[in-house]
Amino acid sequence: MERRKFLSSTALSLAALALSGNKSFAAFAQSAPYQFKPLRRNVGMFAEQGGTIAWLSNKDGIVVVDAEFPAPANDLIAELKKQSDKPFQYLINTHHHGDHTSGNISFKGLAKHVVAQDNSLKNQKATAQEAKTEDKQLYPDITFTDRWKTKIGDEKIKTYYWGAGHTNGDSMIHFENANIVHTGDLVFNRMFPYVDRKYGASVVNWAQVLEKAQKQFDKDTLFVFGHAADPEKVTGTLDDLKAMQNYMEKLAAFVQAGINAGKTREDILAATAIPGVTDWQGQGIQRSLTAAYEELTL
Repeated sequence: MERRKFLSSTALSLAALALSGNKSFAAFAQSAPYQFKPLRRNVGMFAEQGGTIAWLSNKDGIVVVDAEFPAPANDLIAELKKQSDKPFQYLINTHHHGDHTSGNISFKGLAKHVVAQDNSLKNQKATAQEAKTEDKQLYPDITFTDRWKTKIGDEKIKTYYWGAGHTNGDSMIHFENANIVHTGDLVFNRMFPYVDRKYGASVVNWAQVLEKAQKQFDKDTLFVFGHAADPEKVTGTLDDLKAMQNYMEKLAAFVQAGINAGKTREDILAATAIPGVTDWQGQGIQRSLTAAYEELTL
């Protein structure tokens, strides 16, 4: 998240809140360096440092999807406790990366269960062991292969895993009655994604995962993305999933065409744009090109 842009956009939102007479919320937001926003039917989003978080707070309890880092996780927990004295039923991780799971430890002794896809747990353990940070982890105690579901109050929650994408353990989490989906890092909205080849990412299958998601959800689904070039666009629609799919498909096609034409790795990685993609921006196109090249030359 680009902090300067986020703070600027937050200031504009505060002005609107103040004009609307919502003084208490405006005062809270002015003192908070993060987004904490209800979306619909008791589901909302939070963003401060790292991957965007989704949350549910209803009469039967609280559910959180992803945890950023310990400090922002503590900020989120404090805000949710202001809303409700109900128990934290589940913390769900979309995948293992530290900007989504380092904050898990803040839920120790608070969340009844931590949930993740099988590979996500394996990756989280491997990463922690490599970094020698096992003592700073709260690992999932419930894992699933393809699907997992639960019900909290009047909200049904279901997870979806369609194979390798950003890693080999990414899942989407659907709050069915609210019709809100947290995509995790399967969507970097209009910014060049990180493709984690070390932990099983696939450029080719990532596009297929996004196609399956578009078939599973509908035009009224509201999506919460892991990251976005514009902090105000960490939520979106099926059109944004289609745009991300287009990026992944055009990336693979461009790199494959270069390989077929006999171009060297250096030639391909020197590209500064991908034909047919005009709305992806920021730093990091070489990460995508490198990952695609490595995958397609195996």
